[in-house]
Amino acid sequence: MSLWTLQRGEGPVIVNVPHAGTHVPMLLAPLLAPEARTLPDTDWHVEKLYAFAAEAGATLMCATHSRYVVDLNRDPSGAALYAGADNTEICPTRTFANAPVYAAGTTLTADDVGARVAGYFLPYHAALAAEVERVRARHGYAVLLDGHSIRSVAPRFFAGRLPDLNLGTADGASAAAAVQARAAAELAGATGFTHVVNGRFKGGWITRHYGRPAQGIHALQLEVAQACYMDEEPPYPWDAARAAPLVQVLRRLVAALAAWRPTA
Repeated sequence: MSLWTLQRGEGPVIVNVPHAGTHVPMLLAPLLAPEARTLPDTDWHVEKLYAFAAEAGATLMCATHSRYVVDLNRDPSGAALYAGADNTEICPTRTFANAPVYAAGTTLTADDVGARVAGYFLPYHAALAAEVERVRARHGYAVLLDGHSIRSVAPRFFAGRLPDLNLGTADGASAAAAVQARAAAELAGATGFTHVVNGRFKGGWITRHYGRPAQGIHALQLEVAQACYMDEEPPYPWDAARAAPLVQVLRRLVAALAAWRPTA
């Protein structure tokens, strides 16, 4: 099974969805603990939220495998995203609810992690890097929008309810100030939705790794509260009526990013 799906666009925007995949290889599935078998930490349906990308001229790349296989948004060196906070690993061992990912007696070794990085993580990022370079070569710059979602209440990671729309640019390091401002303005104008910029979610490894404004690559992460578009309890159904206003916000966001041009 392919590790990703890819719809190439000719515009300057690439939408990447690394955590919506649900495939678990047959050898791994029996090792999961009961709490993990429903894949509760999936960024459910995010690929549907951005299904319009092709008609908007954007490139859309989506991972097919579960983040429990390997987390494509974590540093392969093992460095924590948020120093001093509770961080999940590149091969998660605890769910967001702090339950075990693996059944009792299952040990995840360093060799296991290394094999997954080699077999899943590195090929995916080679393909994503190639798409970023393709777009940059065509336009002279590229805008990478990393699309994510999470339960609106996750005490392991943040207190209270998460704002609906969480824009991250590594505190401005991964994108030019002008493109961050353009994106933030679209979110601020989204009636019925709350938003924050560089709040709890400042952008994961993908945003920080690819974002090189001085080299013409501008990376932003958008973390969406799942309550905006779906039922957060199993079986995690998509709610098309609830999602429709959010999809319109995302359409305007992608259009704004596509219309933006570097000034130098």
